[in-house]
Amino acid sequence: MNNNLWLKGLVPAIILLAFVAALAGLMPGEGQPYTLTNLRGEEVTINARGLYYWDTSSSAAQMQANDLVTLTLGLPLLTLSFWLTLRGSLRGRLLMTGTLGFILYTYLTMCVGAAYNKFFLIYVALFGASLFAFGLSLMSFDLKTLPSRFSARLPRVWIAGLLFFVAAFLSLAWLGRIAATLTPNAVPALENTTSMFIQAMDLGIVAPLCVLSGILLLRRHGWGYLLASVTLLKFLTLGAAVSVMSFNMLRVGVPINAVEITVFPIIAIANMVMVALLLKNIKIFVHTNNASRA
Repeated sequence: MNNNLWLKGLVPAIILLAFVAALAGLMPGEGQPYTLTNLRGEEVTINARGLYYWDTSSSAAQMQANDLVTLTLGLPLLTLSFWLTLRGSLRGRLLMTGTLGFILYTYLTMCVGAAYNKFFLIYVALFGASLFAFGLSLMSFDLKTLPSRFSARLPRVWIAGLLFFVAAFLSLAWLGRIAATLTPNAVPALENTTSMFIQAMDLGIVAPLCVLSGILLLRRHGWGYLLASVTLLKFLTLGAAVSVMSFNMLRVGVPINAVEITVFPIIAIANMVMVALLLKNIKIFVHTNNASRA
């Protein structure tokens, strides 16, 4: 990390703020959900309890599932990877960068998708801090030498294939959902949001990033190794989050898409395998005076 004081300050702050925000989201609250018809004519059920009082029962179930994954997977992974990064580990730096991408995505969605609540400024702080930390972490890599840090046994074709599959799945799933709103008199399933912000982010940023990462990795470009590492970590954490979301929505009686509840756990498991292989195939370089940790 080259003694980067900004990262040394930002990452602990992110860990602390995300812990507080996620724990608050999981706190139970008193209240009884109620049904209303929104401005577009869609009938929705308002959660009416806890931090996510003004969100729908569906949205609250998804956000609480994400809070659980943040507490049990995202923050432990960020804490461990930050400690490894301080020790000069390339594996730690790659893990930290990918996990920061997950935190960035999560709290950007909370800023624009969650109904306004008393934690709004914490969401903004987490979005801003993780954005700058993610950028600084990306800038800390030497892209010219990064490909040489990976073994020739790294399954680049399999990793690229998984990234292409994820991009295709997201594109088909979200375009199908959008297409259903284009028929005459269709009522978009937006609940209490104003637009499909998740679909916008995934179609505009995530899916193209997967394709670009896969292509550059196949070409052995430095950016390919870095972006593939980041996207694999992102989909490991995001796949786990969406899987828990699906089961939590089922628990509260919210109907979900059978394909999505099947595919996202598969994506999470596949990414976990590829992350393990990627980390396993990082080589240790030995310099003249001291050893560089992997």
